[in-house]
Amino acid sequence: VPPSAPFLSSLYPRLEFQNDFYRSCIRRSSPQPPPNLAWRPESLYSGERAGGGYLSLSKVVPFSHYAGTLLLLLAGVACLRGIGRWTNPQYRQFITILEATHRNQSSENKRQLANYNFDFRSWPVDFHWEEPSSRKESRGGPSRRGVALLRPEPLHRGTADTLLNRVKKLPCQITSYLVAHTLGRRMLYPGSVYLLQKALMPVLLQGQARLVEECNGRRAKLLACDGNEIDTMFVDRRGTAQPQGQKLVICCEGNAGFYEVGCISTPLEAGYSVLGWNHPGFAGSTGVPFPQNEANAMDVVVQFAIHRLGFQPQDIIIYAWSIGGFTATWAAMSYPDVSAVILDASFDDLVPLALKVMPDSWRGLVTRTVRQHLNLNNAEQLCRYLGPVLLIRRTKDEIITTTVPEDIMSNRGNDLLLKLLQHRYPRVMAEEGLQVVRQWLEASSQLEEASIYSRWEVEEDWCLSVLRSYQAEHGPDFPWSVGEDMSADGRRQLALFLARKHLHNFEATHCTPLPAQNFQMPWHL
Repeated sequence: VPPSAPFLSSLYPRLEFQNDFYRSCIRRSSPQPPPNLAWRPESLYSGERAGGGYLSLSKVVPFSHYAGTLLLLLAGVACLRGIGRWTNPQYRQFITILEATHRNQSSENKRQLANYNFDFRSWPVDFHWEEPSSRKESRGGPSRRGVALLRPEPLHRGTADTLLNRVKKLPCQITSYLVAHTLGRRMLYPGSVYLLQKALMPVLLQGQARLVEECNGRRAKLLACDGNEIDTMFVDRRGTAQPQGQKLVICCEGNAGFYEVGCISTPLEAGYSVLGWNHPGFAGSTGVPFPQNEANAMDVVVQFAIHRLGFQPQDIIIYAWSIGGFTATWAAMSYPDVSAVILDASFDDLVPLALKVMPDSWRGLVTRTVRQHLNLNNAEQLCRYLGPVLLIRRTKDEIITTTVPEDIMSNRGNDLLLKLLQHRYPRVMAEEGLQVVRQWLEASSQLEEASIYSRWEVEEDWCLSVLRSYQAEHGPDFPWSVGEDMSADGRRQLALFLARKHLHNFEATHCTPLPAQNFQMPWHL
């Protein structure tokens, strides 16, 4: 007969598992009644008492207590914040001005509202993409799906687009979509990353205050056709004595640039009227910076400049730095009457630069992803523009070179120049002209450039007379057939002359601010 349980507990008070063992032995030795097969509600919780369940009242009740306490704390914090705001006379004054601005967007209300820094989502919309009367009457304007973009050609021509081929392409398309909307977009536009914006917020607020207080800048919210709200800043110099103040420079920032601290400072120092804007998803602008959204934002910015600010297209200059060349070339292609285009540290196509930073084994995936979702085809768009163009090449650029910064021939700005000249002057940029321009692009200093220029004895007066006579006879539309019946030396001279007029070198790295003296208007006949 086993000893009693109390006796064992007195001998081994800490070994409770032995106590349980002997109890089970006693229960097995005693006769058991037949099991009761009737269902009882408390049997649902028997597993919990035995330790084999997942949910019990003993666990749910403390959790509900914690959740209720947290909700009460949050409600208390919200009430305290509301009471603090209501008792603050400055905040009540701000709310009064904000509500008055929503009712009447007068210049005085906007001026008073600009003295406060608050969440830009509460800022009233100043300009709508459908506001111009010409947009409402015409059917060729942008729809809510977006403005028109140049679509890439299919990778495999001549293949039938059957259902089987679509099914085969589906896994690749899904992979490209996921890469573009996760890793690709954030690598291409790091300024849209929330953490980076949070780190830069003090600097952005300081730059915004400087533009408003020192330059009399006017902030405005524009509503694009895709529903994104675009944050803009306009500095008006038309009332000054400087003649360049009559011209408006629309600035397109880089992939981590904001108008508060970006390339807007260069034309401001040069005395121009300036309109800056932030990419979708940057600072006060909403959305994500995909090419379609970028073009939609640029479209409403140009419409705002023409129909609200009162600038004629002939008085508008498009200025872009780095990746901003995509929206700048799109605007030049879509608004061919703009005065000029200036591209600083920009490139011709995104694919070579994307392949540079990704593994070689990903070549097919990278090319497909860029072409389908992130197609920044700057050169293709620029060739659709017929006006004056100036390219600024950074001789120590470390971003848009495909090898090392010292290899100046790997700078994709060279390819942008060559594609532009080959499109506009195909006869001049034949074999001889293309070769001599490549030699000139290899020069890494002004002395080397001058030596190559003088080696071929370029006569600028003769080049100007040839181009002007052709323009007078055939008109300004490109491409030109000038140089068709010209000697090889004549084509070399013309090619060097045109290259020097369309591209200026700036000895600096990619992110060095462009000095005001280097901000020059493009050459034109």
